[in-house]
Amino acid sequence: MPAILLLSGSPNANSRSEAILHHAAGLLPGQDFTTSFVSARDLPPEDLVLAKFDSPQLKQIQAQVAQADGILIATPVYKASYPGVFKALLDLLDQDALTEKVILPIATGGTLAHLLAIDFAMKPVLSVMGATTILKGIYILSAQVQFGTDGKLQLEAEVEERLQAGIQSLVEALQRNKTAR
Repeated sequence: MPAILLLSGSPNANSRSEAILHHAAGLLPGQDFTTSFVSARDLPPEDLVLAKFDSPQLKQIQAQVAQADGILIATPVYKASYPGVFKALLDLLDQDALTEKVILPIATGGTLAHLLAIDFAMKPVLSVMGATTILKGIYILSAQVQFGTDGKLQLEAEVEERLQAGIQSLVEALQRNKTAR
């Protein structure tokens, strides 16, 4: 059973990108996958800032990344790139941590001006870390994401369709990888 890691790059626990990440995981076929969750917030700030490669929390995250067949990454975009806390986490992972992983990047931002952040900020770093199967990213405007009075995530229909298509691509890529092995 393929394992999918949900990786949040948001410094905020109540972020739209993290809510979308969990929603996207809910679109996976029921019994076909196992999922686990990791956030850049899981590392103590001093471990991130001081690059503590021997951090017990970092070792746990490294193990989760190593066990994953696919990784759903969701992050907000600030000033044309992902948050520094997310980059700090990526910097602490092994150089080849993403080798043979299928990656689906998702980003949220306040304006279309940040649309290319996935292609020009995220993908180069993911590639350097060994990722060769980086699926077409999904960029979502913050205005397309709302929370109801009950706190439940509400997405525009077009966003929901793109998420479903992205998850379908992820599933198909994981199945191809499984067959190839």
